[in-house]
Amino acid sequence: MALELKKVTSIQLRSVGLDERWLQDRIKDDPSLLGLGDLEIVSREHRQPVGGRIDFLMRNDADVFYEVEVMLGTLDESHIIRTIEYWDIEKQRRPAYDHRAVIVAENITSRFFNVLRLLNRSVPMIAVQLNAFRLNETDVVLHAVTVLNVSKEIESGVDVDPSERADRQFWEKKSSPDFLAIIDKLVLLLKQSGVEPRITYNRHHIAMGTTGYNFCWFHPRTLGNCHIECRFSVDTRDAAVTDLQTGGIDASPIRTEFVTFGVTAPVLEAKKDILIDVLKRAEEWSKR
Repeated sequence: MALELKKVTSIQLRSVGLDERWLQDRIKDDPSLLGLGDLEIVSREHRQPVGGRIDFLMRNDADVFYEVEVMLGTLDESHIIRTIEYWDIEKQRRPAYDHRAVIVAENITSRFFNVLRLLNRSVPMIAVQLNAFRLNETDVVLHAVTVLNVSKEIESGVDVDPSERADRQFWEKKSSPDFLAIIDKLVLLLKQSGVEPRITYNRHHIAMGTTGYNFCWFHPRTLGNCHIECRFSVDTRDAAVTDLQTGGIDASPIRTEFVTFGVTAPVLEAKKDILIDVLKRAEEWSKR
C-alpha cells in the first residue's frame, strides 16, 4: 500500500491548554522523549541547598548525571542561569562523576544557541528543542531535537584535551574485564576483515579510529555491558540503525549522525557479522 502524506500542525503547548506540569509528567513516564538515550530518573523536582528545585536529576548506566531543566515557550536567560547553577551544585555534591547541564525548551532562538555554544566551552551543556505537533483533536506528538550536545562537540574533533588522556592500566582499574574484552574482540575482528583500528584511552571513554576521525566510542556499563556510540553520515545513519535492529541488536539513533547500542560478550559472539559490518561503514565515514 502506498504511503499517504499527512499534514501536521506545529503548536505551542500552552495554546492547547497544556502546561509545564503536563510536560514534566510525560518526561517522567518516558525519559527517552528527550532523545538522550537510556536515562533513569534519580529525582524529580530535586531540592537544591541554596533554594529552588531542579526539574529532573537523571543518570545513565555509565553513571553520567544529567541536571535537566524544562520550560515551555522560548528559552530565556533565567533558565540558562538556573540550569548552570543546578549543574554546578550537583557537580560539587558528586565530584567523582561526570555531569551534563541539560536545558529543554520549545523554542531555542539563534541568539541563545550562540550563547549556549559559547558556554559549552566551560560547561558541558546539552540543549534540546522539544517540538509539539497536533495530529487531530485529541493527539499531540512531541519530537525532541538535540541542537547542542557536549559529546558531539568533543567527539567531532581529531583530539581531546591532553589532560583527559588515560591508558590501558587506568581502564583495567576503572572497568570490568568484560568491558575491555569486548573492545579487544572487536579490534581483532576488524583486523581480520582488513581494518587496522587505533585505540585511544581517555578518562571518560575509549575511542576507536583508523586514519581519519574517531568513529566509535565505548563506555562501560554494569553486568558486562559495553555501551557503544558510532558516527555515520546523515544519509547512512538510519540504515545502520535498521540493520542493527533487524539483526537483533537494540540500537537507537541519537543526534543527527550517531547510533547507540549495548553489547555483551554473548551478543558479540552471536552478532559479530552485523556488528563488524556496521563498524566498517562507520570507519569509511571517518576517512571523508
